[in-house]
Amino acid sequence: MIPLREPATARPGTTFHRMLERIRYEGAYSTRERAEEVTRAVLAALGRQLTGEERSDLAACLPAEAALVLTGQSPDPRPLTGWGFVKDLATRTGGTPATARWDTGAVLAAVADLAGPDLLDRVLARLPSGYALLFGRAELIQAA
Repeated sequence: MIPLREPATARPGTTFHRMLERIRYEGAYSTRERAEEVTRAVLAALGRQLTGEERSDLAACLPAEAALVLTGQSPDPRPLTGWGFVKDLATRTGGTPATARWDTGAVLAAVADLAGPDLLDRVLARLPSGYALLFGRAELIQAA
């Protein structure tokens, strides 16, 4: 059987170190260790929300260390909206919602770049409302 589409794969040369350096720069984190801590927390939270082919395809776009964090989580049976995602992350990390929103934006901007627009469209279609802004995109709402 021939697959209808090729699964996404990590961009050549994309290492976990490079991903962390981008997140460190985007998030203005003072150390690589802080960027890694934030990255792991956000990817774990995303791994609890994302299911299906989109989860495995997204993992294939990420460096191995990041993919393991994303897929190492059991999906949460209660899907969270984008704002719920941020509040849950703040609770789990002991931070504020504002800090969690900042951290989420820094990490998910890098993830969106690695995923590319087609896969990101599919990921956003799988998640509840409110995630587009977290990935650095406008939230499109269909008219009733």
